[in-house]
Amino acid sequence: MKIYTTYAVKLKESHGFLRETVIQYRRAVAFFLHAAMEEWETLETVQAPLEKQRALEALTHRTRKNPNAKYDFDKHFHKFPSYLRRAAITDAIGKITVYQSRLLLWKEEQERIKKEGGKAKVPNPGRPTAGFSYPVMYRGNCYIRTGDYTASLKIYNKNKTAWDWLDVEFKKTDADYILRHCAERKECAPTLRRRGKNWYLDFAFEEKVELGEKPVAEQTAVGVDLGLHNDCACVVMKPDGTILGRRILSLSKEKDSLKHALNRIKKAQQHGAKRKPRLWARAKGISGDLAKKTAQFIADLAAEYQADVIVLPYLDLTGKKTGPRKQAVHHWKLRTIQRIITDKAHRMGMKVRRTCPYQASALAFDGSGKVKKKKGCRSICIFPSGKEYHSDLSASYNLTARYFIREIMETLPPALKTEMETKIPDISKRTACTLSTLRELNRELISSDGDTGAV
Repeated sequence: MKIYTTYAVKLKESHGFLRETVIQYRRAVAFFLHAAMEEWETLETVQAPLEKQRALEALTHRTRKNPNAKYDFDKHFHKFPSYLRRAAITDAIGKITVYQSRLLLWKEEQERIKKEGGKAKVPNPGRPTAGFSYPVMYRGNCYIRTGDYTASLKIYNKNKTAWDWLDVEFKKTDADYILRHCAERKECAPTLRRRGKNWYLDFAFEEKVELGEKPVAEQTAVGVDLGLHNDCACVVMKPDGTILGRRILSLSKEKDSLKHALNRIKKAQQHGAKRKPRLWARAKGISGDLAKKTAQFIADLAAEYQADVIVLPYLDLTGKKTGPRKQAVHHWKLRTIQRIITDKAHRMGMKVRRTCPYQASALAFDGSGKVKKKKGCRSICIFPSGKEYHSDLSASYNLTARYFIREIMETLPPALKTEMETKIPDISKRTACTLSTLRELNRELISSDGDTGAV
């Protein structure tokens, strides 16, 4: 598979010409959006993306073979770079395609509501605009690398009303980082972007990796339970339920810093301050640091045990947060953690799988039933048998076991699969599976002499 990584390189000087270049590019995108909307019935019949781009270009760009373009782009954009023109066309076609898909879904929803006799609540999707589009600086035509820390960009000179080359200088630390860590990766065309008052070139790098294709019987999985009390609880497990290792991460120092930063914001708001961008930036930075350290901890554990799979819980945090810990949930960088883990795992040749976390922490991993939280210590749970255990570790056991149960059951013949579901009823309902269910499944497979590949 291919992995794409983006690194932003800051430009030392903020030139006004860069702003004018982006304005011209967005005007071009708006022009092609208008043309595509008018001719969408024709463009919609063209299936291939490249052919669709060429069809729109033929409608807007004059050439010797096409002197009578229906929409004269060159009249409004004199000597516009060809690569930027095609990038603007691609950008416009993408926006129009998304808009048409959303419009079709909206019309279907309107018809359904009309048949049911209700009132429509879904608003009509607005016509697409250029928005915050940024130009891609293609090599040779718009971007030339002149040194390790310098480059030339094709920009729009408003004073001369013409396109010209501008020499820019990179920030040394950013350029050195790319030279050290991305030398073996394929460098793609950079994108010119503005963040705040500074300008950047976002370089995309492509690399190919081969993910492991071991059968489930030979896999080693790292199961992760992400939480708010402890940042993560990890377990290293084999498909027969053997536990090879377990780790718990609790970044108490960073959590205290985040709590202190949020309290400062709260105090400022109590004194009438509506906006505190610096305080919010500090809180956001601490949350991001927590996410990076958590992801690195999980990746290091997977590399230590040479795992083949990292199992993550599928958590949906969309919608309004309620409850006493809604602020902690709001600042929980769950998606960031999972995204970083996925990138690191793929780079190491590991797969990432997700399982349903429902009832994972509520059920004891030994199959004895539902657990109870210990008073005064939510990290400890009490099993029905009276045994005390770490609740997050128990949940990580169950999550990893559910992954192996799913993979093993998919490899079974239909007859044997039905037999296992009859003998072990919990298998048919995945949210009721625990570590004891996985071990029982392996015992039944061994006694049945089923060719499952399980250990």
